[in-house]
Amino acid sequence: KFFRHGECVRWILTDDTEKTIGRVAAFINRKLANKEEQPTGGMGFFECINDPTAAFVLFDACKNWLQQRNMEAMDGPINFGDRDRWWGLLTEGFDREPNYCMFFHFPYYKDLFESYGFKDYFRQLTFNRHTMDPLSPKLWEKADRIWKNPDYTFEYIRKKQLPKFAEDFSIIYNKAWTKHKVGEISPKAALLTMNTLKPVMDEKIIWFAYHKGVPVGFFIMLPELNQIFKHVNGKMDVRGKLIFLWHQWRKSCKKMFGLIFGIVPEHQGKGLEGAIIGMAAKESVQLEQNRQYDEFEMNWVGDFNPRMLHVAEEVGGSVSKVHTTYRKLFDESKPFKRHPLVK
Repeated sequence: KFFRHGECVRWILTDDTEKTIGRVAAFINRKLANKEEQPTGGMGFFECINDPTAAFVLFDACKNWLQQRNMEAMDGPINFGDRDRWWGLLTEGFDREPNYCMFFHFPYYKDLFESYGFKDYFRQLTFNRHTMDPLSPKLWEKADRIWKNPDYTFEYIRKKQLPKFAEDFSIIYNKAWTKHKVGEISPKAALLTMNTLKPVMDEKIIWFAYHKGVPVGFFIMLPELNQIFKHVNGKMDVRGKLIFLWHQWRKSCKKMFGLIFGIVPEHQGKGLEGAIIGMAAKESVQLEQNRQYDEFEMNWVGDFNPRMLHVAEEVGGSVSKVHTTYRKLFDESKPFKRHPLVK
């Protein structure tokens, strides 16, 4: 869908023997490019041998293509669409298994990016915790105040009512996330995404919060699919699909991850963050009959978002991985600014 308002190009780099030694893509999302201080394009899906000369050929290709289209900076490594997947360079946590739709990179990639002149625009932290570890008393106290307020109600998603939850999702997302320089999502697009996720959804770990019946928050978790995909060796042929379904039926995935979390601005900082997380814990994850998952990772907590960092720490998570989104200004005399903090 992003090609409706953007452009994309891809390159493969080969050596003198025609052996492939690198790849990269460059792209422009016209809806977002001009919302920055300077017109900013993107580059991503970068893979390269440990050779700065080869890497710089790929970076130069992106830079030149973007400059020809009046861009003055590039972010990377990112993807052509939304920030929720394939975004940022892995810079810490190389000993951890990558989560579904999150990049894994070799440690030397960091040096390749930084030696070219990319600078740390923001960092995305992944927090890890064991599901049976108790939540903090302070979080429970705040959550309990919300639970005792009859104006607030909570429900987990139901696959038979996806159109309703897709509309609720779009309402919350557009209020909570558009200030983070992401585009709005329509109920139709949200439903399309939910239908895509439907085969792997665990209803009891996707929660919505309402205030007087109006959707005000969501906490979207999924089984960490790489825990199953690793058994099919990247081959989703008939045999691979049968193996996948078998592991899904056996509930062999013991790890879940937070895909996205959102609270509308007028209900932030009131304890609703802890209430929706606590509700998922006490009504789903920690119940004896639902005790499938041993481990939880909360993806994509931006270091520019102090409120979400506080929530992740209050939940008892510790940083297990860091992805860094880099920015390269084409005019190096211009002062570099990191992503502004979310107020």
